[in-house]
Order: sequence, then structure tokens, then C-alpha cells
Amino acid sequence: MLQGSITALITPFRDGALDERAFQDFVAWQIAEGTDGIVPVGTTGESPTLSHEEHKRVVDLAVEVASGKIPVIAGAGSNSTAEAIDFTRHAVKAGANAVLVVTPYYNKPTQEGLYQHFRAVAQAAGDLPVIVYNIPGRSSVDMHHDTLVRLAREVPNIAGVKDATCDLARPLRTRVALGKSFIQLSGEDITATAFLAQGGVGCISVTSNVAPRLCATMHKAWREGDLATCFAIRDQLVPLHDALFCETSPGPVKYAASLLGLVSAETRLPMVPIAETSRVRVETAMRGLGLIA
Repeated sequence: MLQGSITALITPFRDGALDERAFQDFVAWQIAEGTDGIVPVGTTGESPTLSHEEHKRVVDLAVEVASGKIPVIAGAGSNSTAEAIDFTRHAVKAGANAVLVVTPYYNKPTQEGLYQHFRAVAQAAGDLPVIVYNIPGRSSVDMHHDTLVRLAREVPNIAGVKDATCDLARPLRTRVALGKSFIQLSGEDITATAFLAQGGVGCISVTSNVAPRLCATMHKAWREGDLATCFAIRDQLVPLHDALFCETSPGPVKYAASLLGLVSAETRLPMVPIAETSRVRVETAMRGLGLIA
């Protein structure tokens, strides 16, 4: 089952090109630190600025390192259904354990359009689980609760949702409608524990890029009923969550990862290096958790 702390992986670049060695080393580090799963080429992985060839290569690299150790949920979203199907078919061939498919951005499809989009992608996935990624703040379209329930009931491999709506009533309503077997993953680090309490089973996390052990320990403590440990880590992570979103992600988290010596802070336009004030904020939060000296 997909659960716990699942890292929405950054994509390292070096002089404008994909840094394959750094990426695979980063995945290996995530596994060693106890991360429960990984998502290559999501939004945090700057998927909008990757070529199709780079997108598929990142999935291949992730599966090569992680296969058999932790689940790989391959990013396969696009605002073109045909492109999403192409990415999904590649994820199946590559050996991913599931795909994460975002609601089509910019097009702003109707609820029927959303249903038909995800149905077509799921059919192309065969038996591979499809996780719906609902993030209205980035995509400008919201998959309504009734549409999600319809998809889950009518399309067998619509297996779960990454919910980044910040509406904590949704996971409870979804749990009541679809039961425990439907996988609900938070898309918001700072409300991850509240999401767990409302019916979730994990979080696809930005913060776990740089604090994977803390994030994984927090989720493990929740599963074991150790609420004191879970809530203590939750509180400790707040300044880091805030710092990593002080500018548009993944700028701050890539800078944070560079402080750990794991990857370059390099992004691709239209993302630019974060401001000096933001760098200070990220550094302060990292020091506060003992992640850097």
C-alpha cells in the first residue's frame, strides 16, 4: 500500500542539463533515510520544463534505484490527455508502481471533461494504480468530490488521490464515501497530520526532500499510535515547511538540498534563484532542526 512519507523529488540540473548521477544518489539517500516512497517528475521535479525525453529518463532512473525497495509513483500528468497517456504507458513499461496524474491545467475542463480525461489515462495504465492529483492552486481547476467518487467507483484502477486543496473536510467525506481502501495522500506538508486524522494515509511531501528521516519518523509514529512523537515532530517541522514555501516551490527546497551538498540549487526558467532574504530564512530553518551546522 502507498502510505507514509512519500517524497515529491526535486530534479537536479547541472549547467542546464539533467544531472543523472546526482539524481540517482539523491534517490539512494532518500531510501537510506527511511522514506516510504518517491514521486519523480511531479511539479516539485519541474516537470513543466522537462522535455518528454528527460521526463521519461527521470522515471527510468528512479525505478532503477528504488525498484524493489520503495514504491515509485511516476508523475504522468499533462493538460493534454494524449501526452498523459504517453507518459503513463512509459511508466508501465519502466516498472513504476503507480502513476500520479494532475488535473489538466490551463484548459479548465468541466467535471465531465475531468472524468473522461482520467478514465482514458486509467485505461491506458492497464492494472497500474492511478493517483489523481487535485491541486486547484496550480491547475486552476478543482475536481469535485462527486467526480472523484464517480471515478473511483466506475474505474477500477483509480486507486487514490493526492489532495492539495487545503480543505480538510474532503478526506473525511471521501473516506466515508469510498472506505479505507481508497488511498488518500496529502499534498500539503503543514497539514499532513490533520489530513491523517481525517482519513489520509500519507503525504506526498516537499519537505521530505531535505528532512526525510524526520518526515518518515513522524508518519511511522502516527501509524504506531505514538502521538506524542508524531506531534512533537509535526511542531518542529513548521518553520521548515514555511521556509520551503517562502517563494514558489521548488526554488527554496532546491536551495535547501544544495546546503546539504546533495544537488545544485539550479532551476530552469521561468524559475530563478531565490532571493537573499529567502536564502537566510531557509538556512535558519535548517539550522533550527540541526540539518546543517
